[in-house]
Amino acid sequence: MKILFVRPKPHPDTIGLQHIMICEPLELEYLAAAVKGEHQVQLVDMILEKKSLRHFVMLHKPDLVAITAYISHVNVVKEYARVVKEVDPRIRVVVGGVHAEVVPGDYSDRDIDYVVNGNGISAFSKLVSALAKGTGKALEDEQLRHRLLENEPIQGVIPRGKAPAPCHNSEIPTIFPDRNLSARYRSRYYYMFHNPCALIKTSFGCPFSCNFCFCREITRHKYVTRELTEVIEEIRQIQEAEIYIVDDNFLVSAARVREFCRLLRQNGINKRFLIYGRADFIAANEEIIAEFARVGLRAVIVGMESPLPDELDRYNKGSSVEVNEKAAAALKRYGVECYATLILGLDWEKRHFDTLSSWLIANKLRFINLQPLTPLPGTALYERYQDRLIIPRERFERWDLANLVVMPERLSIRKYYFHMLRVYFKITFRPQSVLKNLKYGLVPCLKLGAGVQAVTWQYLLKLIKGR
Repeated sequence: MKILFVRPKPHPDTIGLQHIMICEPLELEYLAAAVKGEHQVQLVDMILEKKSLRHFVMLHKPDLVAITAYISHVNVVKEYARVVKEVDPRIRVVVGGVHAEVVPGDYSDRDIDYVVNGNGISAFSKLVSALAKGTGKALEDEQLRHRLLENEPIQGVIPRGKAPAPCHNSEIPTIFPDRNLSARYRSRYYYMFHNPCALIKTSFGCPFSCNFCFCREITRHKYVTRELTEVIEEIRQIQEAEIYIVDDNFLVSAARVREFCRLLRQNGINKRFLIYGRADFIAANEEIIAEFARVGLRAVIVGMESPLPDELDRYNKGSSVEVNEKAAAALKRYGVECYATLILGLDWEKRHFDTLSSWLIANKLRFINLQPLTPLPGTALYERYQDRLIIPRERFERWDLANLVVMPERLSIRKYYFHMLRVYFKITFRPQSVLKNLKYGLVPCLKLGAGVQAVTWQYLLKLIKGR
């Protein structure tokens, strides 16, 4: 079979992180690795391509189009499926990704043939094998495939028209992703100043229970890790010097992080790493952060969430403002950048935004990501806020953790966006911040500045429109 893997481009209404980061489609590279031995595989990254999907479907003439997506892509994916069927209704369309694993019903559509809602690599491989069986006669092939999937359903695959069935997502990949799939795009994959940048995943899920988090729902609240010797072998095969470890939380076990550092030294690996990590681990394990920094740790994305103690308690964060401050200071001490993510409360007033700005400046945090509290479908938080939505579920493109989807309690929508922008400007464009960023070089700073400007313009439009 000829399989075309498609990474979708965000909808124009989605506030575009692609302006400051475009990472490789790791999930599609895993799928390609699983089936490339028996099938022809091609990738189209629509974020980077100028031509339409229709052009590539007509060019490659695939038997199967596989698309991966987040919640904000749902409507984009449905439009892609429609285009594929217009070109050739015999082409099968399969959709997967983290949102499909938690809320697969959102992809119910006449042009989407299959939704993968768990154990993606094995489920996709079995589906491809079933679809590849045939007699060479179109009608008989269709009947055969129908019988195969009716009589021998594949766990994790939901055929069109069938009710979503729960799938216990317990798969840990035993293969390495096929990075050759994205070879012609790799030089353009980056994360802010990490350029070019490769991705790797060493664990799945998170052992913590923050009540706003979507990650635990994907793995049904389980946390599993890969063998570090296997991880090191994969790193040895990565060409890029910059590696983004996309675990939901890499800093869980002190022993595991120490062993990772030891293996990096033992194997003479000289890479630079960006990771996700919790503030409480950083604050309690400064010596490990110092050791990790010596072998390549360059930046940590830290969910600090709030400068307000009562909010951290409400989020079940299991941390404190003091711990956040200690973590920020520790990272600075060892020359590691802190990329702080903050959740903006729906009950905030101007004074809360002022408190946030002052706290960020006092702790010398200059890389920030501000997210209005977003109760994602599939989480308990969604049930609490669903009667206050200002963005319908069907407007998926705005469920991006950057758009307001719930009506603020004390501010108008316009004022809320105004104060968000005010915080961004205060922190990002402080002379001290701009000067420190120049250590990465003028061209990377100009590129990041252009991306920030694009995102700012999107917010300005929302401020003007008041929605």
